[in-house]
Amino acid sequence: MTAETADALAGLLALGREALMAGFVVFLRVGAVMAVLPAFGEQVVPMRVRLGAALAFTLVVAPAVAPEAAALVARPNGWIRALATEVAAGLALGLALRLFVMALQTAGTMAAQATSLAQFFGGAGVDPQPAIAQLLVVGGLALAVMAGLHVRLAELFVLSYALMPAGVFMPGWALADWGVAQVARAFSLAFSLAAPFVVAALIYNMALGAINRAMPQLMVAFVGAPALTLGGLVLLLLVVPGALALWLNALGGFLSDPFAMPS
Repeated sequence: MTAETADALAGLLALGREALMAGFVVFLRVGAVMAVLPAFGEQVVPMRVRLGAALAFTLVVAPAVAPEAAALVARPNGWIRALATEVAAGLALGLALRLFVMALQTAGTMAAQATSLAQFFGGAGVDPQPAIAQLLVVGGLALAVMAGLHVRLAELFVLSYALMPAGVFMPGWALADWGVAQVARAFSLAFSLAAPFVVAALIYNMALGAINRAMPQLMVAFVGAPALTLGGLVLLLLVVPGALALWLNALGGFLSDPFAMPS
């Protein structure tokens, strides 16, 4: 082996080592997000599949942020700082995305309680929940994946390094304010999605009470229960497409600007 060949191999090894270290730093953030990520990080997805998806996202994101990641591990105690900051940043982003799934679950539970359909197939999924909630979650995740969720997530990972630089802790007060705003948006979105069912149930109960006062001898509960179930299913057919479109629009807004405070 000539000296030139040895120098070339040494240079390649140095480049490979630098790329591997930068990729591991990126994997810390991506892996933390994947632990709670909607669709790709669901509990029903096998662990090997989730690990493969995390590695695939790392391969996509790493070339765009390699210089910043390599500079982090080159600092004194850079590995320790990377373990702390990158995992924290990934968990913050992942939990914010998970709140959108929880909004669908909350909306489905509210709709099921309002329409007396709360007990049907309640334990069918990993997380026990009413059938309407399961329907909304599965439909929302399928719609998001069909709309290019994987592409938007890759963009979000790259964008996150501009908003949350590698090796930099986000101020606690800013993270707390942002987290509270995301939780508030999730509950607001859930109430918006379930509003038609809640309003319809209110009108139904008021009408049932008026009928009961007018005709005390009529067993209005036996007459009204089938009507409530049928009305709930019809309302579900009419409302779910628009509700999922509203949810997808909210998710897209977050992916475009994750640190914008919702109004």
